[in-house]
Amino acid sequence: MMNTVLHPTPKEQGYRFPAEWEPHRATWLSYPHSHSYSWPGTLERIFPFYNQFIRELAKGEEVCINVRDEVLQDQVIRDLSKNGTDMSRIRLLLHPTNDAWCRDHGPAFLVRPGSEIPKVIVSWKYNAWGNKYDHDLDEQIPGLIGKYLGLPVYYPGIVMEGGAVDFNGNGTLLTTSQCLLHENRNPELFMHEIEEYIRNFYGVEQILWLEEGIAGDDTNGHIDDITRFFREDAVITMVEPHSSDENHKILAANLKKLKSMRLSGGRQLDIAEIPMPRPVVYENQRLPASYANFYIANKSVIVPNYRCKEDDQAMRILEACFPERTIVGIDSVEIIWGLGSIHCLSQQEPEMMC
Repeated sequence: MMNTVLHPTPKEQGYRFPAEWEPHRATWLSYPHSHSYSWPGTLERIFPFYNQFIRELAKGEEVCINVRDEVLQDQVIRDLSKNGTDMSRIRLLLHPTNDAWCRDHGPAFLVRPGSEIPKVIVSWKYNAWGNKYDHDLDEQIPGLIGKYLGLPVYYPGIVMEGGAVDFNGNGTLLTTSQCLLHENRNPELFMHEIEEYIRNFYGVEQILWLEEGIAGDDTNGHIDDITRFFREDAVITMVEPHSSDENHKILAANLKKLKSMRLSGGRQLDIAEIPMPRPVVYENQRLPASYANFYIANKSVIVPNYRCKEDDQAMRILEACFPERTIVGIDSVEIIWGLGSIHCLSQQEPEMMC
């Protein structure tokens, strides 16, 4: 039976959420299957790129994939075997989901090195970005993974999504007010109350607030489309050089705020600016295409590409930010029609630290 823990909180017990660049035991995914939600009419077109993502991940870590049923399980095995994926690193779990966005409905893993229980899970409430889609199955995923791994699970009882927060691994978290203070998340809570939950259940000390996310973002301003830590004291942030673009003022305001921020102890952030890709539009809808939606795997940084000249510039900037990792670009034009990309699809499980 699942071990549900409410008190004391993870922070009170000394747990923290590691930075994404810290060693992973595995990456968790929820395999896409629904024609009704994220990829209406185009689902089959994403699989070559999604499976390429899995193949790259498996070069450096285990990949645990939630699958809807045995039919999908067999399909995944066939397709990954054909594309050269190291199948010894693939684990398929019969965990049904509504959709594929494991960053948001997946577990949050916290660690406490040297303790009797060095790793735990936090299962936040998940309401599909304000009850926009069905989410009854997705909301069960952290508990199912906790049962599979034999880990204690904490249930804070408020809505939170993994794409809404980013961590430096040393007590600081980045987020946006547009998302966490949105009326469709936790309307009964004030900002200081949300901050208290964040500190207690992510194990952080400092919360840095940016304002708005980019155009086309169905999540109401997730941080992982605009600004990400790549070192304890450094971030990449998206900028829009074209003043006529609707993202220009939004991203300029965020950049200005980042420059004024100070980490604990007074340190200023180092900031690497990455220009936005050319707008990606499908059926007259602006999509949330951004290079900030990269994923830091054990051996690589996997970066969404959008078939435009800005791809190469973004890859070069990220190569300088992550000199010890290979930078791998994956075509995300088909994937982004689902209103998310590489980072939105994945959730890291840190290495067990005994």
